[in-house]
Amino acid sequence: MLAEKPDALAQMMAEHMARPFPPGFRGLDIEGRDMVMLDSDAYAYAACVHEDLLSEQAHARLTRLTSAFGKVLPAIDDEYAAKYYTHLHNMVVLSAEIESQRKKQSPPGGQQTR
Repeated sequence: MLAEKPDALAQMMAEHMARPFPPGFRGLDIEGRDMVMLDSDAYAYAACVHEDLLSEQAHARLTRLTSAFGKVLPAIDDEYAAKYYTHLHNMVVLSAEIESQRKKQSPPGGQQTR
């Protein structure tokens, strides 16, 4: 099952890159989060997870990023932006799932990056 998830993550990343950024969301803060940075951080962590295992610090930041979406998503009142950021949230959740499964499977003292 883990073998299928990186492929699904790669597909979600490609879909995200094909979508235009929501109009009016550049420079916008929602619930204390800059929406451009939320987008950027979500994609960056997904790309890191797609490539290899995250460090403990990066894993903790990924977990915090996942919860940030829980605050931001209900506050988005634009239909396109809500879909755009929901897709990003799903991508981050999948990234966290992949990372958690890898951590369970890696040997103690296994190499971690980033």
